[in-house]
Amino acid sequence: MASPKTLFFAAILVVFVSWVARGRNAPRDIVRATCVHASYPNLCLRTLSAYTGPAITTPRDLAHAAVKISLSHARSAAAKLASVKASAGARRRERAALVDCVEQIGDSVEELSRTLSALKRLRQSSGGGAAAEFRWELSNAETWVSAALTNEDTCLDGFEGIDGEIKTEVKKKITKVARVTSNALYMINRLDDTRGKPHTVDP
Repeated sequence: MASPKTLFFAAILVVFVSWVARGRNAPRDIVRATCVHASYPNLCLRTLSAYTGPAITTPRDLAHAAVKISLSHARSAAAKLASVKASAGARRRERAALVDCVEQIGDSVEELSRTLSALKRLRQSSGGGAAAEFRWELSNAETWVSAALTNEDTCLDGFEGIDGEIKTEVKKKITKVARVTSNALYMINRLDDTRGKPHTVDP
């Protein structure tokens, strides 16, 4: 039978291992607990779980990571659209929709970049207890990411009534951008006491 001292140290070891495990799982736990309520939970969990940036330990970290993911997808989509626009096989109406979409997604990239800047200032201002400045920068972040989402929706709307491979390709790309942006908006709204309703994008 083990001595009391051995049992004591065994208990300490179990507590220590449990504490380490909780520490390692903390970033994933906050992602899972938050994504379950996002506009697109599975996409949220998949993209944020694969995020390789700084550790996610707070709701602000989560919002920052979500916007960075959205910006990365928007930049990728912008490059893809520019390539597709150069297709000689595109019909006139398709080309017009592509030209508009390239501009709109370019605007989204700019707006998401501004969102990141606002979130960075938000992190700084909150540390000083400046409530008014915190609210101002949070409002800026919400405004910019909402504008990015509107541009992405407008891009998709421009292909209504158009059929073909180009529409299918563009719609698939932009729909994903819009959905990760919607999730980013949700993460930012969570930083406020008054949360907006999730914005969804039709498949």
